[in-house]
Amino acid sequence: MPAWIDNALDLHAKAIDVRGRRAEILASNLANADTPGYKARDINFRDVLAQARGNSTLHTTSDRHFGSASSSAGLGQEGLVYRIPNQASLDGNTVETQVEKAQFGENAVRYQASVNFINGSIKGLLLALKGE
Repeated sequence: MPAWIDNALDLHAKAIDVRGRRAEILASNLANADTPGYKARDINFRDVLAQARGNSTLHTTSDRHFGSASSSAGLGQEGLVYRIPNQASLDGNTVETQVEKAQFGENAVRYQASVNFINGSIKGLLLALKGE
């Protein structure tokens, strides 16, 4: 993909990757709401997005070099944090379903906003290419 397209879409494309990963984590929390001892996890979106944007990517000097497994999206296990519950249950589970549902809904809205921004950017680029 040409660099100018990457520059035009980079932030929101990375945000979609991070939001998708966060949705998986929040869904896992909700799925384990009744599992004794399960600790709710989340990611610090700002830190993981900065990492995904290339602040810690592995640069190679040859086509034969391997990149790191998580460098393409920056979404490995790093960035995961345990959520501190308002009131933990007696069995050690820290999932609070109402908090998880609220976070999941907010994440879904922000994911859709990033998709809309990318669609708008693509439409703008197409209009510029057509000269309209």
